[in-house]
Amino acid sequence: MPRLAHPLNTEPVSTYTVFMNVTISVDDELLERTRALARRRGVSLQELVREQLRLLAGERTGAEVADELLDMMEALGGHSGGRKVRREEAYDGRA
Repeated sequence: MPRLAHPLNTEPVSTYTVFMNVTISVDDELLERTRALARRRGVSLQELVREQLRLLAGERTGAEVADELLDMMEALGGHSGGRKVRREEAYDGRA
């Protein structure tokens, strides 16, 4: 077996993620609503924006989908006003 001119370095290698800074412009109302959402979720504005970019890029975790659905339920209500809905009514118009 041929000898190497220089010995190979077999020390462990550490890897890390490098983040790119991005500057965006948004109106004040949107920024305040987004900050409020981040506070409710217990995350920073930066992490919330990063999460949304992952969603747009198609990298959704189960927890992210569940959080989004809970936020939608909270925001939209979805109350029937106490009215009972029959299964047939719920599926009317579906093939």
